[in-house]
Amino acid sequence: MRTLTYAQAIREAHAQMLARDARVFVIGQGLWSPWYAGSSLEGLDSEFGCARVVDTPVSENAVTGMAVGAALAGLRPIVFHPRMDFMLLAMDPIVNQAANWSHLFGGDSGVPLVIRAAINRGGEQGAQHSQALHAMFMHVPGLKVVMPSTPADAKGLLMAAMADPGPVLYIDDRWLYAESGEVAAEPFTAAIGEAAVRRSGSDVTLIGISWMASECMRAAGILEGEGIDAEVIDLRSLKPWDKETVAASVSRTGRAVVADGGWRTAGASAEIAAEIYERVFDHLLAPIARVALPDAPAPASRAEEQAYYPGAEQIAATARAVLALGTDGRTKRAAA
Repeated sequence: MRTLTYAQAIREAHAQMLARDARVFVIGQGLWSPWYAGSSLEGLDSEFGCARVVDTPVSENAVTGMAVGAALAGLRPIVFHPRMDFMLLAMDPIVNQAANWSHLFGGDSGVPLVIRAAINRGGEQGAQHSQALHAMFMHVPGLKVVMPSTPADAKGLLMAAMADPGPVLYIDDRWLYAESGEVAAEPFTAAIGEAAVRRSGSDVTLIGISWMASECMRAAGILEGEGIDAEVIDLRSLKPWDKETVAASVSRTGRAVVADGGWRTAGASAEIAAEIYERVFDHLLAPIARVALPDAPAPASRAEEQAYYPGAEQIAATARAVLALGTDGRTKRAAA
């Protein structure tokens, strides 16, 4: 094991896959530029050549469509969208083509494609460069969606996505790029669809997605200092997501806070909360709480950004509010 940053782990996964399989290539915008990819693709063009690390003009729809075609022809492409916002221009090849192809042809032909999208919020970039749109793609049958929060999972889930026979949307968050952790040197995969219990606890379950999973860990540390024992679940995958692990945890603690870096209305947090209610309603001691973005476009002011983006303090405050509802929420509901 070595310590790598999140971005270095992504870079290593790319390099190992390019070295192992001649069918693998990377295509997209800004592959050669740290302005777009940070250090997550650094030097890959020099190491593997520009024919396998293909930097393209601004052409999201065309490049994604070309990657879908290459996958159908037997190659293993990774198409990179350095700003998830502008991946909306490629909705047709992603949703209509890649996600549906295997179903349309009776499973005889799949699309082994990784669509890598970076969430690039903050830095006063405003509404068109700051959107976390993962919930839109969570809605689409035939498309898997993974969102790693640690360096180990950044590598393992990318390699798992490359091994998958169908299209996988791999979403990384630039706010995580400097996070460091132990990562195995050899190639390995992390299971798509399995959550990770990052911290065991008995009082409340904190369920986090991507960046917010790391904020849940920080919130658990804050709460520990107050005598509150929080369990932290890092979902890691959104499509499919690990309903069993979440349900088992909430049935034990009786309380849940879902933390998501996307918008609140019809977002991932709403789907997760609804599933928890359906599965473990009789075990709940308080209503499920959600921490998410307000239903407003991202601001372009640093002061407004600090109010707009929730983090560990908001998660901890929400957990306190859930715990303050009493020891038996069911009794309170019956009395009301």
